[in-house]
Amino acid sequence: MSNVLTLASLRISESNPNHHLWNNNGTWFLHYTVYPTPFTKERIRRSLGTKDVKIARERRDNFFSLLAKEAPAATTAAVPDQSGAFA
Repeated sequence: MSNVLTLASLRISESNPNHHLWNNNGTWFLHYTVYPTPFTKERIRRSLGTKDVKIARERRDNFFSLLAKEAPAATTAAVPDQSGAFA
């Protein structure tokens, strides 16, 4: 049995303040991708429970901040660089 880490794809776009946010009929959702194995990915959508975009951004930032704190430091070496090669 192997130990598989699940990582979120945290691509930040400064030109788009609503990156990772999705408005579904007025309610804001967090939209991100996890990679349970090197060969699979899963898209996750979670309701942020608000219709206010400013609150949605704050909740998104808090979620990703918490996720970054919980991620083991060793997982950063398993992320490919821009060329697709692993460090």
